[in-house]
Parts: sequence; C-alpha cells; structure tokens
Amino acid sequence: MKETLPSAIEDYEKIPFQDFAEKAYLNYSMYVILDRALPHIGDGLKPVQRRIIYAMSQLGLSSTAKFKKSARTVGDVLGKFHPHGDTACYEAMVLLAQPFSLRYPLVDGQGNWGDPNDPKSFAAMRYTESRLSKYAQIFLQEVELGTVDWVPNFDGTLNEPTILPARLPNILLNGSTGIAVGMATSMLPHNLREVSKALIHLIDNENASLEKICKFIKGPDFPTAAEIITPPSEILETYKKGYGRVKLRAKYHIEDSEIVFTALPFHASTEKIYEQIMSQMEAKKLPMVTDIRDESDHEDPTRLVVIPRSNRVDLEALTDHLFATTDLEKTYSLNMNLIGINGKPQVKNLLEVLTEWLEFRAETVRKKLKFRLEKILARIHILEGFLIAYLNIDEVIKVIRHSDKPKPDLIKAFSLSELQASAILEIRLRQLAKLEEIKIKSELKDLKSQRKQLKRILGNEDAFKDYIKDEIKADTKKYGDKRRSPIKKRKEAEKFSVTDVIDIQPVTIILSKTGWIRSAKGHEINPETVKFKSGDSLLGYLRTKSDKPIIFLDNTGRSYMLFSHTLPSARGNGEPLTGHLSIQPNAFIQYMISSEINDHFLVGSDNGYGFIIEFSDFLTNYKNGKAVITLKDKNQLLAPSKVVTLGEDSIAAITSQGRLLIFTLDQLPNLKKGLGNKIISIPKKELKKPNPEKLKFLKILPLNSNLVIHSGKHFLRLSPGNQKDYTGMRGHRGKKLPRGYQNVDKVEIVANKISNDDE
Repeated sequence: MKETLPSAIEDYEKIPFQDFAEKAYLNYSMYVILDRALPHIGDGLKPVQRRIIYAMSQLGLSSTAKFKKSARTVGDVLGKFHPHGDTACYEAMVLLAQPFSLRYPLVDGQGNWGDPNDPKSFAAMRYTESRLSKYAQIFLQEVELGTVDWVPNFDGTLNEPTILPARLPNILLNGSTGIAVGMATSMLPHNLREVSKALIHLIDNENASLEKICKFIKGPDFPTAAEIITPPSEILETYKKGYGRVKLRAKYHIEDSEIVFTALPFHASTEKIYEQIMSQMEAKKLPMVTDIRDESDHEDPTRLVVIPRSNRVDLEALTDHLFATTDLEKTYSLNMNLIGINGKPQVKNLLEVLTEWLEFRAETVRKKLKFRLEKILARIHILEGFLIAYLNIDEVIKVIRHSDKPKPDLIKAFSLSELQASAILEIRLRQLAKLEEIKIKSELKDLKSQRKQLKRILGNEDAFKDYIKDEIKADTKKYGDKRRSPIKKRKEAEKFSVTDVIDIQPVTIILSKTGWIRSAKGHEINPETVKFKSGDSLLGYLRTKSDKPIIFLDNTGRSYMLFSHTLPSARGNGEPLTGHLSIQPNAFIQYMISSEINDHFLVGSDNGYGFIIEFSDFLTNYKNGKAVITLKDKNQLLAPSKVVTLGEDSIAAITSQGRLLIFTLDQLPNLKKGLGNKIISIPKKELKKPNPEKLKFLKILPLNSNLVIHSGKHFLRLSPGNQKDYTGMRGHRGKKLPRGYQNVDKVEIVANKISNDDE
C-alpha cells in the first residue's frame, strides 16, 4: 500500500513558490529586526547582549566576584539561551568590555580585550577572563522583583527575561549600532549626568520642549576626548529629526613647533592615521612635513607627532589639511531607530526616546513596588498569625497536642487563615522564646511602616515621580562622570589645493598621436625635435605652469583634467594617457588647453554650432571625465579659441566652401555644456552633397586685430576696415572669400600695429 504524506505537508508543498518566498523572507526580516539587530528602548540591549548579561549574573559573576574564563560565560550563553555561533557571541561580549567602544562598559575584562588601534586584536575566549562591571547592576537589581516577563528559552528547559529592567536609559548612555533588513540603527553614546538632568526636568515638566531638553543634553559624549565640532544648531536639528550626523575632530596642541595629537575620534586608529599621512608624504602631497612619529605608550595612550619642515610652515593650515584628508576628523551618523514599548521599530527623536523610556521606567517601578507591597502584605499576614499564637501560646500548644487535625482546629479556634495556621505549625520550639515575640512585633511595626509608605507612593502621583527621580539621582551619583567629548566651535577643515603643495615652474606638456604623454621642465624645449616611439609622432603640445590644470578634450566632446606634476619626465617616452584617465572606448584626445579659472573659451563643432564656456566648467575630478560639448552625427570638435576681452571680441567662422562670417561675441550664449547656438548657416542641400559643407575654422577675433587667411602659398590679410564686408548677424550664411582663397588651409589672428599717425 502506498504511504500517503500528512495533509499538513501536502498543503505546505501546494503553496505557490512566490507566496512561500515572500512569507519566508518576511519572517526572516522580522526575526532580524526584532530578535537580532535592533535594541529595545527599555534596556538598550540586543538579545545577545541581554543574554550575556543575564547568563553572567546566573553564574554569580558580579562586579565583586572572582573573574572566570570568558569561554565559561560563552558556553553558558550558547547552551542555555542563545544557540548561535560562539565567535559572534564572544565578539558581542568583547564589545561590552572595551572601554574605548562603550561609554559605560557592562563587562569587566582581564587579559587582552583589544586595542583602540585594532579593536579586533583581542585574545581568544580561552585566555581572557571576565565578570560584570558595577554599571551592569542597573540591569540586574530588579530582575527578581516581579518587573519582567519571563519566556521559555529555545529548548523550553529554562526561563529567560524578555527584557532587563534597566534603571537608567542605557539606549542613550551607551548607544548601539545594528543593520537589520531594510533598516539600520546608529545610536550614539551620551553623558549620564546630562541625561539624568534631562530626565528629571522631563518628569517635572511633562510638556517640556526639545529645545529645553537640549540645554541639558548638549550632544553625544564619546569614550574619547576628541572634540565635537558640529554646531549646536545642527545637533538640535538632528535630535529633532531622530537622524543626522555628528563630526569629531582630534585634539592637538603645538609643542616645540611640532603638532602633537593627544586624542583621536571615536574608533579612529593611530596606525591608520599614521599610514594615511605617510602615503601623502610619499606621494609628495605634504612637502611641508619632514616626519611623523607615533609616541603612544602606557603613559600617553595617544601621542601622534607631526614634524613640519621649518618654522615658516603655517601649522593651522597644515592641521586643517590633515583633518580634511585623514581620520583625524570623522563623521558619525545618528539614526535613532529602535524597538519601542509597543514592540515595533521606529525612528524617534530625542524627546520621544526620553519620554518613552520614562514610561517604561514608570511601569517597571510600579511593578516593583506592587511586588514588594504584596510580599510585605503576605509577611504582615503571617506575623499577625504569629502574634495571635504568642498571645494564646498555651491554648495553641494544647490544640496541637490533643488534636488529630490541628490545622483546621487552629483555624476554627483563633479565626486564622490557612496560611497563618500552616506557618504556626512550622514554628520551631526555640522560636517560642519571649525574645522572638519582641522581634516579631518590631518587624511587624517596620513592615506596616513600609506598607504605608508604598501605598502612599503608589497612590500619589507626585510621590511616585519623586521616587523615580530619587532612584535616577542615586544611580547618577554612583555611575556618573564628567563629559569626555568637549563641544567646540571650529571652522570647516579644508585640504590643500595642488598649488599649495607643488613647486610652481614653467612646463611643456607633449602628447603623441598614440596617446603617450610627458612633461618637460621649462618652455625652451622644442616639441618638434622630441623623439617618439617607432610609429608614433607629435599630436600636440602645451606650454603652461605646473600649478595650472590641463584640460583634454576628446572627439566625443568629453572633458578630462590632469596636473603636470603627475606626468612622467620628457626624458623618456612618457606614459599612456589612459593610465591617468579612463577615456571612453573609441574616443581619442584632440585638444589640450590650460588657463586661468575665470578665462572663457569659444567652443564649437563642424556642424556650425557653438557657445562660450568658462574654463572652470571644463574642470572635473572624475577619471572618466564629463560631457561638455554635444556632438551629433559624427560631427567633429573644432579647436577651442581663448576669449581675449568678453565685451569687445568678435568671432570669425569659415566654412569648407570658403564662406566667412564675422559677428560680435555677445551674440553667442555662455553655457556650462551643450550643443550651443547656430554660428553660421549651412543649407540642407549643401549637407546632403557627397562632400558636404562644414564649419572649418572658428576663431576669436580681438578688437583691432588682423585676420590672415592662408590658401596654399597665398594669403589674404583682412584689416579691421576690410572685415566689415564679412560682418553680419550670428546664424547668417556668410560671404564667400575672393576666388583663390576659398580653400582655406590656415587662419591666423595678428595684432594690428597702430602707427603714430593713426593715433
């Protein structure tokens, strides 16, 4: 007989794959969000951290206990509460113990627990020892006081708390980071004393504004003494939104004309910063620095010394550059995304976090007081039964001695409850002494006083608030300390420009037809006589200065930028330009230009369109350049022409059929990129011919300049007076040059020499 599958499995297999995948991923996502990556607002802990703290408390590893091997703790956590990888669990435990990672560490470690330069250099768990820190007591003092809900562990053999009853808002004090599915959290640490003042103010003023709260909480407070340089207004805006950024800058001072850094940003490594500065020195980007020393030791945990070349170096500008280019200045994101009291993840602003935590704390305190009151009432009930027994001791003994069922007889004889009768029957003979009666009366009096006080606190809102405030103040006094991260007003750091770090000198840039480039010092070299590799020859050269950017324009209209100090010497064959720039496939460089930032150029293509562009619009830091001039239908780029005077220059356009049009520069637009406007009109019928008419030359014609047109061995010189015959409006057809000069080979612009008579 064929065995049939259970109906549940049959149904399971019939689920459409899309529905199954969607449901499975949703379940996984919710697990990651709620049970792994995001902290709870109540205790500010993720499940693994909560289980580590609770497991250590169950092992008796209080702050006063002897240290135990970390492997013992990890084993208990995995075996009892957290069935996951031991490495991940131990790393979570290490983070709780590192004083440079946590503002208020929860674990007290002995052995190698990592180093600020390399937080993951900690020893294996079989070598290190640990116990809970004093601060960890804020999570454990009230666990057994009826304050938490208990759930079975993963195998149902033990119970574990769903959340720890934190007496302080650990979510703000220590912060937390985590990446879930579709969301992340990044809570930054804060100072206990500041948070405590804000909480007390919020208890007294339920409608307090965030602005008022931020008078107490100035900003985050990291384990390091580096300066927070984010303006208070930006910090306030970040707290309002619940997300934003905070910037930290290393602390330094000048000592014997040397820059000494004594405190680094949170999680910044001395070794990494040392490497960053050294790499800049090797790349000749820091010529004003001769050396850097890491003098950190046990006495000075952070001491990084930067030695300038001379006393003339501007140390402020140098530190600014180091802040802008190394981890001496770091930015930290704040994203207050956490699991609220309602069990749902949400981004909350600072006021919401404080308010909701106070709700959690108030509920915890209420549970604790009710639990204590119930215990006191139960004890008072027992003690009252004892007093009845002591007042009627002879009758009680008589009942017990002669009764077959003393318990119901005692209840009947003295109007006792079943609980009281059971307690009386369990009294030992030595407790019948007169002294015990006095103790019971004293204890009863004390318990009744406590009962009265607890009822008063639970029944009076003001008294209840005062009780919470007193607890917060007591814990703040016990664990609080001064702010470590000062908030300072500093200007924005700027890195050096290329001109600040290179020697300015004349250079000649030489580019070959196969795309090899080199740089020669000075302008004396004749590029025509330079030797090239076999099969290669000169494409173009450029005489400029070493501090000027060099712009390359390719046949697709893209712009690329380089500085000459990065180019090889002209003594060899140079290097391929593609080693410096990511030139587009099937594109090749046509022109090089170098100029001042504010200079303007006339650019255009042989289809008769063009525009004026500022030199700064050519500049780009991207290796693959940027699109500047739009070219269509295999149009060719024309050589850029530099504008001499914006308000006075004219434009000379000459086509392949010998038509010349001169018009004023102001008729062309000033654009950052694009196709531009029509410069000269070329009829469609001319474009359809086998050898179509094209714009051949596009030149800037300064005021009072001569236009010299070469055709073969002949040339035509057009003086400013003769140019009027060819002057018109932009976009017109232009006038044909005289017969014999229509096949133009070369165009020159020659300044007009004005004689004394002309003046």
